[in-house]
Amino acid sequence: MAYRVHGNQQFKNQQSFAARKEESAFMRSKYPQRIPVIVERYPDEKYLGNLDRIKYLAPHDELMGYFVSFIRSRLALKPSQTFYLVVKRRTLTNMSATLGELDQEFRDSDGFLYFYYVSQEMFGTS
Repeated sequence: MAYRVHGNQQFKNQQSFAARKEESAFMRSKYPQRIPVIVERYPDEKYLGNLDRIKYLAPHDELMGYFVSFIRSRLALKPSQTFYLVVKRRTLTNMSATLGELDQEFRDSDGFLYFYYVSQEMFGTS
């Protein structure tokens, strides 16, 4: 399940903390085997376009490598283009980790698991 993007605003700026927490709690109770995930473009990213959707419900047992492939297909990248998904705006993840493992380690206090996609050129910049 995915939802549409609302402009270039970051998801956390679109809704209050209470609204985000309520939404994630609802999603987790309605779909207990799924994780509410937000995937956004890194704020300083210059080379990659926007996704048409930012909210996803991903299975607990889905491998990060599969999720990266899924996001890559949504971005419609050329085979020569590289991108990375980072969690907490700074951490690269193990591709063999499950989203459930990442959720346990990196879940935000509002209940969502946040990923940011970034091109290779962005690494090393502040």
